[in-house]
Amino acid sequence: MTEASTPSPTIRRRAGRASGAIRIAPPTTKYRKLRHKFPTTPVVSEDELEAIHETSLTILEEMGMDFMHVEARAILKKAGADVRPDSERVRFDRNLILEAIKTCPSEFTLHARNPERNVQIGGRNLAFAQVASPPNCSDLQGGRRVGSQKDFRNLVRLAQRYDVIHASGGYPVEPVDIHASIRHLDCLSDIAKLTDKPFHVYSLGKERNQDGLEIARIARGITREQMELEPSLFSIINSSSPLRLDTPMLQGIIEMSSRNQIIMLTPFTLAGAMAPVTIAGALAQQNAEALAGIAFTQMVRPGAPVVYGGFTSNVDMKTGAPAFGTPEYMKAVLAGGQLCRKYGFPYRTSNVCAANTVDAQAAYESVFSLWAVIQGGGNFIMHAAGWMEGGLTASFEKFIVDVDMLQMVAEFLTPLDVSPAGLGLDAVRDVGPGGHYFGTAHTLERFETAFYSPLISDWRNFETWEEAGSPTAIQKANAVWQKELAAYERPPMDAAIEEELDAFVARRKAEGGAPTDF
Repeated sequence: MTEASTPSPTIRRRAGRASGAIRIAPPTTKYRKLRHKFPTTPVVSEDELEAIHETSLTILEEMGMDFMHVEARAILKKAGADVRPDSERVRFDRNLILEAIKTCPSEFTLHARNPERNVQIGGRNLAFAQVASPPNCSDLQGGRRVGSQKDFRNLVRLAQRYDVIHASGGYPVEPVDIHASIRHLDCLSDIAKLTDKPFHVYSLGKERNQDGLEIARIARGITREQMELEPSLFSIINSSSPLRLDTPMLQGIIEMSSRNQIIMLTPFTLAGAMAPVTIAGALAQQNAEALAGIAFTQMVRPGAPVVYGGFTSNVDMKTGAPAFGTPEYMKAVLAGGQLCRKYGFPYRTSNVCAANTVDAQAAYESVFSLWAVIQGGGNFIMHAAGWMEGGLTASFEKFIVDVDMLQMVAEFLTPLDVSPAGLGLDAVRDVGPGGHYFGTAHTLERFETAFYSPLISDWRNFETWEEAGSPTAIQKANAVWQKELAAYERPPMDAAIEEELDAFVARRKAEGGAPTDF
């Protein structure tokens, strides 16, 4: 099976056979281009939403934010912000913020080296990105361990296998066996070669941003001028809550926004720790930090593509440990969606959990997260598959469990077929009262595609499940990811492009890569 210039077939399995054999159904359903089909769910009234908005603007006027970068403060001062020469603190008149964000585009395209993998962001579009940035990974064979280049590459390969994963969200695990000065060169060139989907660059100093921009440009085989017209790279910018944007993040905005590349501005607000303990208070602070950062992107370059990121959750007040997939997280995601719709921003959020193993907690926290994402109108979903342990571990088995859930979401968003064929009146006529539909032409024509075929769920009765060895969900997920990894084929890349990419990486390595003392 190849995944070169056409979308890879969606791998679907049919459970229910005593042998437990995996069967690949025809690739009739494509999950690449997803759109929200249902009305969003508000969690606060319009008056309450306005109160959060006004509180955010008051925070920026009265307390302000620290912008820990000299050039950034110069840009802000020129735009009219209150910047004092002896302080990193910047205060904003509310009208300055509201005017600046008017130039934010509500919808745009993130371009991939394979145009069929382009991702539309904003509006009613929905896209899922793989887990990003854990220092550890785990699987049944190797247990929990520090990330390596081998694990990194295998997780990237798995992401290419599933059309419901639309983009890389970063490094699916940190390959700590590669020196930090050149890690970005190896990782980004690997992602560019091993997948044909769009990807992310970390804002950890201008060298990493500039190298990422060049790798994305070379991989697409385009000029710098074309890349500036066609955003081809994105970067997550996290404010250092409460109310700070540090030097690497601000440099990332300058490097990316000035070249018309995508910024996803995401405050890291945990209620009770880096934000007020009340969810409304945490949301007001999240919104203040997001508005200030988004406004700054437009001061760098009006019209630069930017996404509002919501990541507000809570901590366990007994231990201080972050909690994810909680009812509080769900409410914050829904409210974040309301704020984005108020401003007309695309919305980034996440599929998260705090579980330490692939168990019931991992499943129900992720299901809660995904339900909030869908009902909140999320456009770009980070950490959609593989996230464990509050983001400290990327799990191979959890990746498969999450892909199963994402494909269920995709099927849920598929419209009902209410055509004459879908209504099945002829089948009812054929069967009449008291019969069954197993053998009708209407059923047989749809046998393979009538219902979603899960990767993990087991619909056999107890006896046949027991005969097959009583496989648990984590055991089935383990078998699936190994089978998928064995079936992986690298998407073709033009030889001249690959040669240019390798030469660039080799040259930058010889120059020392990027500094590690930021």
